[in-house]
Amino acid sequence: MANIYVVSTPIGNLKDITYRAVETLKNSELIICEDTRVSGNLLKHYDIKSKLTSLNEFNEDIKSREIIEELNNLSEVSIISDAGTPLLSDPGYKFISRASALGHRIIPIPGASAVLSALVASGLPTNSFVYLGFLPKSSVKQTNILEQYKNQNQTIIIFESPHRVEKTLQTILQTFGNIIVSTGRELTKKFEEVNNFPIEKHLEYMKTKKPKGEFTLVFNPSVKSN
Repeated sequence: MANIYVVSTPIGNLKDITYRAVETLKNSELIICEDTRVSGNLLKHYDIKSKLTSLNEFNEDIKSREIIEELNNLSEVSIISDAGTPLLSDPGYKFISRASALGHRIIPIPGASAVLSALVASGLPTNSFVYLGFLPKSSVKQTNILEQYKNQNQTIIIFESPHRVEKTLQTILQTFGNIIVSTGRELTKKFEEVNNFPIEKHLEYMKTKKPKGEFTLVFNPSVKSN
């Protein structure tokens, strides 16, 4: 049976990787990644020469079955994503599920995570939170999901793209009112920005600044703005 390591990699700053993660990747006979070009840059930076293979949202079902067949001839395998902790809004869970069911050992190697980085910088309650990934594009579907948390004291974390973030903030405003939202943009990167504002201030800021980059939004319906 193989050891399969779920290895967290940097979400922006290449220094945000653990000694254990680098050692694990160097010792892996196969590294499963989303995009070999993106992961190739990380491996080159740390002089990791392990074999790479791509498993992404388009080939996950077929490719995971192919890799499962290879595991009989392998002892050390790692899975990584383009950035951060694998399987969070990224492909890979089908492979891990199948490998685990067959008795292969699944070992997490913790590290960088946009979810946790944004949460601890938000100034919002951290004792109970829910991660919703990317919400649907439809405002109606977004509202239907968010309505479920209207009377719950939970901090909510979502990912959003730069061209949709204003629309999503509008939906949150319409659902919960002008609550405080923490927006983490380009976390750990050169132009990282974390703003903890009421939604209306965010919307004014975005109309003026037109910020670019990926966003992590953190909010708690029970925490109102002053």
